[in-house]
Amino acid sequence: MDEVVKSALDVVSKDIWSVWFLAGAALVFWMQAGFAMVETGFTRAKNSGNIIMKNLMDFCIGTVMWFLIGASFMLSYTDPVTGEVSRGIWSFIGKPGFKVFSEYATFDFSGFVFNLVFCATTATIVSGAMAERTKFSSYCLYSAIISGIIYPIEAHWVWGGGFLAQWGFHDYAGSNCIHMVGGICALIGAKMVGPRLGKFSFDKNKKVTKVHAFPGHNLTIGALGVFILWLGWYGFNGAAATDVPTLGSIFLTTTVAPAVATVTAMIFTWLKYGKPDVSMCLNASLAGLVAITAPCDVTDCAGAAIIGLVAGLLIIFGIWLLDFKLHIDDPVGAVGVHMMNGIWGTIATGLFATSTAPGFAIAGINEGLFYGGGFVQLGKQFGGMFITIAWTVVTISIVFLLIKKTIGLRVSVEEEIIGLDKLEHGLDSSYAGFNISYSDEEIEEAHEAGVEIGNAVPVTVVPDLTEKIIDTDSPVYSKVTIITRQNKFDALKVAMNKIGVTGMTVSNVMGCGVQKGASEYYRGIPVDIKLLPKIKVEIVVSKVPVRTVIDAAKKALYTGHIGDGKIFVYNVGNVVKIRTGEEGFAALQNGTD
Repeated sequence: MDEVVKSALDVVSKDIWSVWFLAGAALVFWMQAGFAMVETGFTRAKNSGNIIMKNLMDFCIGTVMWFLIGASFMLSYTDPVTGEVSRGIWSFIGKPGFKVFSEYATFDFSGFVFNLVFCATTATIVSGAMAERTKFSSYCLYSAIISGIIYPIEAHWVWGGGFLAQWGFHDYAGSNCIHMVGGICALIGAKMVGPRLGKFSFDKNKKVTKVHAFPGHNLTIGALGVFILWLGWYGFNGAAATDVPTLGSIFLTTTVAPAVATVTAMIFTWLKYGKPDVSMCLNASLAGLVAITAPCDVTDCAGAAIIGLVAGLLIIFGIWLLDFKLHIDDPVGAVGVHMMNGIWGTIATGLFATSTAPGFAIAGINEGLFYGGGFVQLGKQFGGMFITIAWTVVTISIVFLLIKKTIGLRVSVEEEIIGLDKLEHGLDSSYAGFNISYSDEEIEEAHEAGVEIGNAVPVTVVPDLTEKIIDTDSPVYSKVTIITRQNKFDALKVAMNKIGVTGMTVSNVMGCGVQKGASEYYRGIPVDIKLLPKIKVEIVVSKVPVRTVIDAAKKALYTGHIGDGKIFVYNVGNVVKIRTGEEGFAALQNGTD
């Protein structure tokens, strides 16, 4: 009886873990939404639709390539009759075939879907680094090649029973096979496609003299994407676990590393730039997640914390290196997050692997250098990493060069300036009803390229029905113009009503003072003059003393911080009464004014 119960419990346990395996795959698929939100939020509004389309097609094109060739290139095959496991051709590549069609009844459905969602992630990484200036057609082409050839072959070496797995190289969830590979593709692609217009200023010798910041248009969306990715990462790292202690340990390390990385980035940017950088901290969360992905099953809390600390510093260094030294334009920090921290996570496995971690015995590797294991595992990690780097650099360079020489990688100057939403997808804006504004750099680039753009709103021209009646006996009028924050208007209106001012003209304006819009740093780059949204309130008074208006306005608006606004006073003298429009015109004709 006990044997029957034990056997039944084993079956139930196996089914539970099989369900978790597929639930983890669903979490990884949901990460596509996170990547889309991060990339959209960190870039400009005029390209939002293009970015959403690319992230959608990453998965859809990747799925097609996966069931056609990718799955067979990556996965090992177990004969349903003999049980013999085929590890591909020379443990280098899986045997091409269409078993998903020909042997569907005995096919490993779960393994197929699980590895598919990981495959789609690799191509998604490249999108961010090449955003805002890459042809959609070119993107679809290289995304298909990454999903169908580059990723499946190198992933076979580690997860398909290939030679790196047999050698003892360890990458539990993809710091090396996914993130580093995707990051290398992103670096080479960003270099070949070139920087966005206006990102760098050049002298006559084409030497970079200044780096310009392009703030993301919606960091709220970017932050939402980071939270989605962090949630999905519990499936990314934990879906392959088959026991509760290992899963719990993976969840712990997957939480500690990104948290420490984010705190580290916050403190560093606070000290370096005077204020904590929001976008850098968001990148740091992802950097910590990437770095812990390879060793998440074999390290402990202390190891995860150190891995996260290094990741938090490494992402800041990576963004600085690309902007100020390599002069490679990476709008979302994909290279720093994925390539550099993918490398760090792969190496960290050889440093922090410990036998106290529940997953260590299952992994079957040596302990890390810092836990008494010597250089054995560290050497294997370096060896496997360099082989993967060589494969990726060679293959993706060939792909990008062929695309560049044939259909081209980059959109035209006109397409880039106006926006890919409009000229690649026929969208006036991804935010219907909102006007897309252009930065000063974009307007300058457009002028040089002869492309017509602007921020103006169409104005309806009406007949001029304004007449003036000069009354020399009229009281002296003064005009008070107040420019302040938009959110202060209600307080100002109440203050004016209290002193008897009931008439005013209000308009929305853009501007900045001597502080240049209180610009600080964005991702470590000083931001140029930034025009901020303000309101301009114009009040004409005669009976109410000007000093009373000024004092009431100051009391309502003053906070002591930069950006409170300004008050201008104009003494108009015996001002003319002005009647405009049809009502004023009729009054003039009837002699009533």
